[in-house]
Amino acid sequence: MAANEDTTRRLKGRVKWFDPVKGFGFVVADEGGADILLHANVLRNFGQSSIADRATVEIDVTDTERGRQAVEVHDIEPPDDVELGGMADLQDIDPEVMRNAVLQPARVKWFDKAKGFGFANTFGDEADVFVHIEVLRRSGLADVQPGEALAIRVIDGKRGRMATEVCGWEAAVKLAD
Repeated sequence: MAANEDTTRRLKGRVKWFDPVKGFGFVVADEGGADILLHANVLRNFGQSSIADRATVEIDVTDTERGRQAVEVHDIEPPDDVELGGMADLQDIDPEVMRNAVLQPARVKWFDKAKGFGFANTFGDEADVFVHIEVLRRSGLADVQPGEALAIRVIDGKRGRMATEVCGWEAAVKLAD
């Protein structure tokens, strides 16, 4: 599906819902109008396999015979209604320590959305890093898949190594540029 440059425009909006299993979801534009289809491939091109409901996005949109569709993601911001102190293990950690943790390349070992947690491994270190679903949500993600490449900020918490921020590998590379 090739986008016509004459009809492609950049919009901001909020994710209405996104289902990584179905491979799509919808965005509601701040300016209103019909919902915008967000396909998993467009999201993957940005470097993420999922996106949290209510996340704010900046996307290029084109009108097609089947309706409005996102053709490129430029920015994703986590939902503004996610509580930053929602996880007890992170409440006693200085926010400055979490922000200053180095962004490290990692790969998802496993993640169970129903349980609300999983583990990743940073490259060059076999020790597991605990990844909580609330950290994903605060990072603008809804889910991660085994083997998925990520960039994570890791701290030593009460129960071992913990992720404080997670982003798709490609998105992290864009942040470094």
